[in-house]
Amino acid sequence: MRECGILMPISSLPGPYGIGSFGKEAYKFVDFLAQAGQQVWQILPLSPTGYGDSPYQSCSAFAGNPYFIDLDALAEQGLLKEEEYRTLDWGTPDKVDYGKLYQQRFEVLRKAHERFCAWRPEEYGAFCFAQRHWLEDYALYMAAKKANQMAAYQDWPQPLRTRQPEALQQLRQEYSHEMDFWKFIQYQFDTQWQSLKAYANGKGVRIMGDIPIYVAADSADAWAGKELFQMDEDARPTRVAGCPPDYYSEDGQLWGNPLYDWDYHQKTDYAWWATRIRHALRWYDVLRIDHFRAFDTYYAIPAESTTARVGEWEQGPGIQMFQSLEAQLGKLPIVAEDLGDLFDSVRQLLRQTGYPGMKVLQFAFDPSCDSEYLPHNHIPGCVVYPGTHDNTTLRDWLDTAGEGELAKATAYLGLNKEEGDVQGMLRGVLSSCGQLVVIPLADWLELGAEARLNTPGTAFGNWIWRLEENAISEKLAQSIRARCALYARTSQ
Repeated sequence: MRECGILMPISSLPGPYGIGSFGKEAYKFVDFLAQAGQQVWQILPLSPTGYGDSPYQSCSAFAGNPYFIDLDALAEQGLLKEEEYRTLDWGTPDKVDYGKLYQQRFEVLRKAHERFCAWRPEEYGAFCFAQRHWLEDYALYMAAKKANQMAAYQDWPQPLRTRQPEALQQLRQEYSHEMDFWKFIQYQFDTQWQSLKAYANGKGVRIMGDIPIYVAADSADAWAGKELFQMDEDARPTRVAGCPPDYYSEDGQLWGNPLYDWDYHQKTDYAWWATRIRHALRWYDVLRIDHFRAFDTYYAIPAESTTARVGEWEQGPGIQMFQSLEAQLGKLPIVAEDLGDLFDSVRQLLRQTGYPGMKVLQFAFDPSCDSEYLPHNHIPGCVVYPGTHDNTTLRDWLDTAGEGELAKATAYLGLNKEEGDVQGMLRGVLSSCGQLVVIPLADWLELGAEARLNTPGTAFGNWIWRLEENAISEKLAQSIRARCALYARTSQ
């Protein structure tokens, strides 16, 4: 069945408290998706943001972002008073101000936690028990951050950095209340998200989630699972992740994430990955894995390097890992982010798994070649985008593309003023033979560079775009539905 979805991060939803949340605007957006005949809502990682405010550099592969918790819902539970959060300055409504969020949101949530401690529903204990395989270490890690002025764990005292039993026990005793706060946060996040997801599913909308392949260098996962990664005895990475010079960056991208010790994972039958995928599929109906190519071959950079120009390709786990995961979990609804410079072995891995890869229209118009991203070269199972969160918007691409690219796009798609060049680009995406098309909401709205989510290779100024209040409407939904129906991509 041909399908269509919309890419819209939770953080970009409108709302009064500095960032999009699981509140009424999220439910309103689900209604909009259903009206527009969309079957999929693609979001970005739900994990806490990290370095550069990126959801791909999180302090936990399992935790949810505290900023997404709906404060009004906490007030309805009697955990907050409206004056405790509604009167605060959350910044301008068109951009996320992560500095204000960091300074204010946790203080508000701590007030809710103090009231929560007075009654603690049975569901809270059940949640903590069911999620104990990651929640205990996450809460302990966050408590240790508090005890060490939020320093990275590599800068903690050696006994705590290397998880000496006596240091951990002392931390548990002195910071038990702090640990409970972080468990409370995750309980509220999970409860609210599961409610929103159920609402979306009830409207015929599936959630496509996203997980980065790697964990952050400063994360609960790296601190609590040293054996999972290429680290020395002092709990410091020996080699880190990134990618060599490419389309996005002349120096490559030095991400700094610790690399996996794949020999260890193989010996454990990929138990950590099975746990991670199972956890992700509690949250999502379909799972996009970022940088999928690294399961075949990954780029390893010495930890002391300052750029990604120095590195070497190493062999990943390959098909063996996915055979193991599917033996444990069943057929997995995975979408593989297979963009970039791919070896033939990466393409072979994708064929072996049977997972759909991605095609991005903005990459298609190199005048010197017959690109695999041109719609006539698409394959039926692929997922097609005009651009992803790492691309600019179609409006901005059309305004800034090179002369040769623009000429090829115009000739190939028959772009014209009567239809509009953005709509002509969307026609090229919708007419693809790919099973699923995912279009960023900013492209349906024909927004410019101000709506770009991320510029790879830059550390700041990303992930801040927010949708204007009332920017979506029933009229827009009906227009999208009619356009998608032309290409048999609407729900009934």
